Amino acid sequence: MTGKQAPPLFNEMSAKFKPSDDIIQTPLQMKGQYAFLFYVKSVVDGDKLQQTVIRPFFEMASEEDFASYIQSLPNQSEVPDKNQLPIKISAGSVLMAVEDSLFLLDLRLVKNNEVQETTMEPTIHGPQKGLSEDIETTINLIRQRYHKATLTVENFATSDVTNIPVAILYDSDRADPKILAKIKDQLGNLNTPLFQSGGELQHFLNRSRFTLFPTTMVTERPDRIVYNLVAGKIIIVIDGSPNVIVAPIVFFDFMASMEDNYHVSVISGFTIMLRYLGLFTCILLPSLYIAMTSYNPEILRIELALTVAGSRIGVPYPSFIEVIFMLFFMELLTEASMRLPKAVSGTATTVGGLILGTAATEAALTSTIMVIIISAVAISTFVIPINEMSFAVRVVRFLLIIYTSLFGLVGLLLGFMGFIMFLANKDSLGEPYLRIPWKGKNAELGMDNK
Repeated sequence: MTGKQAPPLFNEMSAKFKPSDDIIQTPLQMKGQYAFLFYVKSVVDGDKLQQTVIRPFFEMASEEDFASYIQSLPNQSEVPDKNQLPIKISAGSVLMAVEDSLFLLDLRLVKNNEVQETTMEPTIHGPQKGLSEDIETTINLIRQRYHKATLTVENFATSDVTNIPVAILYDSDRADPKILAKIKDQLGNLNTPLFQSGGELQHFLNRSRFTLFPTTMVTERPDRIVYNLVAGKIIIVIDGSPNVIVAPIVFFDFMASMEDNYHVSVISGFTIMLRYLGLFTCILLPSLYIAMTSYNPEILRIELALTVAGSRIGVPYPSFIEVIFMLFFMELLTEASMRLPKAVSGTATTVGGLILGTAATEAALTSTIMVIIISAVAISTFVIPINEMSFAVRVVRFLLIIYTSLFGLVGLLLGFMGFIMFLANKDSLGEPYLRIPWKGKNAELGMDNK
């Protein structure tokens, strides 16, 4: 029993957290001096609590000295209202009462602050370490790379059930205030009870439920984050997710790799050209095959038309079924390669592809030229650096196949023009989605060419 009782707020908090067994409400007492602690044991660092609070209490000469000491700690903050206080305590803060004052100390125990390897966007050059699942560590990694006082961090309270911490980072000198206001408005009006990762939040920020092309980008690379901060873009960090969201993003941002910045201009230009050739190949090649074999074989040279026709001898269905049949199994192999463990995914998909292609050709279910086309399409799809755009392109490819199957080469042209018009009509937080970056890199970043 103590001669002094804990403040009524402690009992209110205790009532809110009952009957949880990891709640600690305890007094510190020595020679008529008192302090009261309330915290969740499983999320508070016990060693920090011992070194920062408990030991100094027994070493201080008076309650007044101890209160002054606690008030001077860098991790001390004001006690929020009764609605926000349980959230802070659940996240690892310790509620303290000394004399007649209340304090809140951030002593959370973090177990997920390891810096992750880059797996989504690997590069040969450039940093190999990505971000962390801990929001403070991620912000620290970004600040370690962006040494400017104008880098602003705003903590954002979302309305989901878990009250997951979210932070917005931007350079106040470079970010567009209108875009910043739109992002804050979207975060404030999120209509979801739960989200736990950058990819999930990105889905809700894309506004339309059935959107195909993303207007934000999920990245794990600190160098890409810094590059976008300099370009005036906004970074959204979510606690518990090793990825962040970059906004706004236009179409051509998805075709840029950070590797482009680490090569000489000729090499970078060559790889960018290969990337765009791959984009057109993976979108158009299956549809072109259908158009040229089923509708307009006359546009091919006679020798090539005869070769194609000869390879399809024995195939019992039209070319568009042949294409859809092979693309369907290629998509299955792609999905399998992403779900299987790394140790077996490469072997399983390679063996599966070889056996499937050989067996389908020998059984006259498809032509040898079709196997070559599907292989080229699969390789071309993987040159797109960002997965979100790769997924969108895979869907567009099937839409163009439907147009071509119905109307031949004219359908392919109409479908492709519709695709371009759709992108031209789309915007990303007010930025034209198909805005071509005519500016050089220095101009895009707002740097002096000199």
